[in-house]
Amino acid sequence: MTTMTDASVREFKMPDVGEGLTEAEILKWYVQPGDTVTDGQVVCEVETAKAAVELPIPYDGVVRELRFPEGTTVDVGTAIIAVDVAGAAPAAPAPAETPSVPEPAVEQPVAEEPKPEGRKPVLVGYGVAESSTKRRPRKTTAAVAEATGLAAAALQGELNGHGGKSRPLAKPPVRKLAKDLGVDLTTVIPSGPDGIITREDVHAAAAPAPVAPAVVVPAPAVERPAAPAPVVTYDTARETRIPVKGVRKATAQAMVGSAFTAPHVTEFVTVDVTRTMKLVEELKQDKDLQGLRVNPLLLIAKALLVAIKRNPDINASWDEANQEIVRKHYVNLGIAAATPRGLIVPNIKDAHNKTLPQLAEALGELVGTAREGKTSPAAMQGGTVTITNVGVFGVDTGTPILNPGESAILAIGAIKLQPWVHKGKVKPRQVTTLALSFDHRLVDGELGSKVLADVAAILEQPKRLITWG
Repeated sequence: MTTMTDASVREFKMPDVGEGLTEAEILKWYVQPGDTVTDGQVVCEVETAKAAVELPIPYDGVVRELRFPEGTTVDVGTAIIAVDVAGAAPAAPAPAETPSVPEPAVEQPVAEEPKPEGRKPVLVGYGVAESSTKRRPRKTTAAVAEATGLAAAALQGELNGHGGKSRPLAKPPVRKLAKDLGVDLTTVIPSGPDGIITREDVHAAAAPAPVAPAVVVPAPAVERPAAPAPVVTYDTARETRIPVKGVRKATAQAMVGSAFTAPHVTEFVTVDVTRTMKLVEELKQDKDLQGLRVNPLLLIAKALLVAIKRNPDINASWDEANQEIVRKHYVNLGIAAATPRGLIVPNIKDAHNKTLPQLAEALGELVGTAREGKTSPAAMQGGTVTITNVGVFGVDTGTPILNPGESAILAIGAIKLQPWVHKGKVKPRQVTTLALSFDHRLVDGELGSKVLADVAAILEQPKRLITWG
């Protein structure tokens, strides 16, 4: 490893892109030494114990060195790339200021700039669309600057539904960076003008807290022989060994911890979902749901949310340290997703407040992002209840293990045409089996049975979504 001493060289360190993560594996480099990079450009993709994440560089310059090859696991806080910022394109010189007689500061409303015709909407994290509209020069009077900053902050709060209390000020690329790194902007201390959060502020918030060095007595250096190369002790033609790391390693540890910490209880119910399947077909033709993901999972998710509303005690967690049951007044609905990197459980935030079209849109985005391997660590934090659909693999049902920190998980079995007694006669009906596992420390048999029975009743008679929801 080369040590950089040039003052123009900046080192970008591996950030903590999750919550307390200690390492990440470099999956792919998107740049090579000699390439020019710009602020916000993605330079590599890394895999943590939770997800694959793309890392943007926080400054302009020319890549001097890649410190680690692809496939290397690097500790958080270790420099992974060196960039020569002196090689960046020079900034345009600022125009000379013309001296003028200072005028008294007068507060005037700032007129909204007219929106150019044909201008495309702005996507968060992708900058502002090109436009020929020019900004008015800012007044240099201190009073006007202060008034403008306060007015902008107040307006920002109103536009975002925060009333007089503005949300943190940050540009769209900075907000995207914070989302990718799992940083809550409300906890970041801004250093930019008028209280604006910069990229450096986000990276500083994502970096692990420095640890005071311990005072130790240096031991005399002892030369140690190099470690011998590992000896292969198995038949490589008949066996394949796969290192357990990343998402799979984290999933294994979480499942072991959950299975041997929370006392699991699982209950089952077999349900006639013929009417639900007919409703799914009808909803696919609904104009309000055109282009959205409409399938049995959507209605089962809505049925579970209604059951939680009727039995709110199921939506809780166990606080071992304080010996308390924490009842949640919101539902972050987790959806277990199988990906090439392993099982992940992203969740839909505040699912209890979403309409059916909104829930369908959220499910579509969640599944699409998971398949692309782009699920952010923030999307997998804070879940309260989970659904796992094993029926897509042709399995009748199973005994699901709780997602750590949650109280219940619902497994959906395969929906099959089976003989069923309907209105006194045996008829072919669409039937499935549901399994609900719950933490018996805070959910007793009565509560768990009520929730499972409510879900089954809604799926048998989906009109109850209207009366109960």
